[in-house]
Amino acid sequence: MVAAPLSFISSLAEYLFKVEMVQWHLLLGAGCLALGYCIGSRRPRFVFLRLLNNAKPTNVSSQSNRKNNNISKPAKEPLEIDKLADILDDFKMVLVVRNDLKMGKGKIAAQCSHATLGLYKKLLHRAPKALNRWEMCAQPKVVVKIESEEDMLVLQERAKSLKLPTHITIDAGRTQIAPSELHN
Repeated sequence: MVAAPLSFISSLAEYLFKVEMVQWHLLLGAGCLALGYCIGSRRPRFVFLRLLNNAKPTNVSSQSNRKNNNISKPAKEPLEIDKLADILDDFKMVLVVRNDLKMGKGKIAAQCSHATLGLYKKLLHRAPKALNRWEMCAQPKVVVKIESEEDMLVLQERAKSLKLPTHITIDAGRTQIAPSELHN
């Protein structure tokens, strides 16, 4: 009679030990996940971009020499926002959509994509630290609307006065189909 309760107690102790080990493993895994997230959120996802930004071009291609008649253009100066990358933690891109153009959702998405890429290319060469900081912040983008071209140009001048980089995307007019035209 005494043997049964002891075996039950020992099997219960083994079960609790296994459950406790699983809990510890889950806790350890959650801690590692949290640590990995914290480290990953502060490191750029594309480390090779940092290497590309530090690389200096050594010569000008022969094709561009022919175009420029062997006269190379001086490189543009870095943008002021690059200095802020050492001070500020959060960077975000603001996309301004003109409401008076009456674009559809797909057209707005395409134009925002063009604008994002245009500004990205500008920052890649002229503000690599700021671009890297924006990437470390998970590339946040805010989309707002504005009512007219005049308001947009005023906003652009204000951004330039604050030494913020800007990019205006002008539609090439290839994708809009007139409402009266039918295409197969």
